[in-house]
Amino acid sequence: MADALQHTTVLLEEAVSALLGAAGPAPAGTWVDATFGRGGHARLILQRLGPQGRLVAYDKDPEAVAEATRITDARFSIRHQGFRELADLPAGSVAGVLMDLGVSSPQIDSPGRGFSFRFDGPLDMRMDTTRGASVADWLAAAETGQIAEVLRDYGEERFAGSIAKAIVAQREKRGALVGTAELADLVARTVKTREPGQNPATRTFQAFRIFINAELEELQQALEASLAVLCPGGRLVVISFHSLEDRIVKRFIAKHAREAFDRRAPFAAPQAMRLVALGRVRPGAAEVAANPRARSATMRVAERTGA
Repeated sequence: MADALQHTTVLLEEAVSALLGAAGPAPAGTWVDATFGRGGHARLILQRLGPQGRLVAYDKDPEAVAEATRITDARFSIRHQGFRELADLPAGSVAGVLMDLGVSSPQIDSPGRGFSFRFDGPLDMRMDTTRGASVADWLAAAETGQIAEVLRDYGEERFAGSIAKAIVAQREKRGALVGTAELADLVARTVKTREPGQNPATRTFQAFRIFINAELEELQQALEASLAVLCPGGRLVVISFHSLEDRIVKRFIAKHAREAFDRRAPFAAPQAMRLVALGRVRPGAAEVAANPRARSATMRVAERTGA
């Protein structure tokens, strides 16, 4: 089981190089690993930071925080918080922010976390298992329309209505869903067609996970916070793994990478651009071959202007 729960960091070299900029030890300053996960990016960042550098990491997952405590480097600190909380850092105090939005392999491959339809386990899916309602808790009371809305908005599920009705019907007949295999079987019976190679429950599990952890809302808040805490020249690096996340990141960078005009005051000076888009990176063929979970990753990089 230990080998099965190993995590391979996606776009490791590319992300750290984009974050720190020029080759060689990074100068004094504070960097943020906003999603520590299992620490792949964090450990490489620390290798490349100079003696006066500092790395602050965030993660909601208690298991990730426990892994972070194994790092004894005095330049490193971990906070058991979601990455929206980086707004608490002083304005303009951060030289770079890295956000890796992927679910780590130990989270996916641990049946007890309930993230995967490949293993039978409790229908949980919380990133932070110390607080909040699980997916099972929510499904025990959610109405058909609420469930369908979540499936459409966060899973882009074509059969949202049918799946929602089936969940509520089973709840009324046999009791609330409590296990991942139970949910996966229900979806498989309900969804008659699916893209080749994709499990029928893929979009349902994605939707419920995103919803129960408020992932898209937190991402938007974290992006806004990064704009406030980054110093001029500071880098923003975001790795996303599905279109909903990437669309938010792409639009955020585009919005702040152009001058903003107030149509109500046509003769007023425009608000200066606050970011410069530096590019988009996808994993190479060799990385995808070695780690198939990397195939959906997209990394976007931007730099804070002095505005």
